Amino acid sequence: MGGAAEVRFDVPEPDAFTRAYWDAAAEGRLLIRQCHACGRAHHYPREFCPHCWSEDVTWEPASGRAELYTWSVVHRNDLPPFGARTPYVAAVVQLAEGPRMMTEIVEAGADSLRAGMGLEVVFRQGIPVFRPRE
Repeated sequence: MGGAAEVRFDVPEPDAFTRAYWDAAAEGRLLIRQCHACGRAHHYPREFCPHCWSEDVTWEPASGRAELYTWSVVHRNDLPPFGARTPYVAAVVQLAEGPRMMTEIVEAGADSLRAGMGLEVVFRQGIPVFRPRE
């Protein structure tokens, strides 16, 4: 008698549009969307530019560099597998290309974090997370 598979809330379900993003992440590359009409980058991925509404947007490689914008230490999360990871640092980072991105900070204690600190992307099982830049 087999039990139901555990539902995980940290693994994305790519669709036809986001597949390029998740495939790149699985290869250790971070992509963002770049608008060719107004020149601005955006994240999360959308099929149109949220700044000028143009549909002339493409996937572009991001540098993987960012600055810490804001963060919170999560001490309790009942969704699998987050409960086993507590405490962890949920954060918003400002990518070097301009957009802000929700993520997790790894390889750093919460007491060492400060707004504006330099970060770099690393990938945990195909998910982009950030750590302090050396």
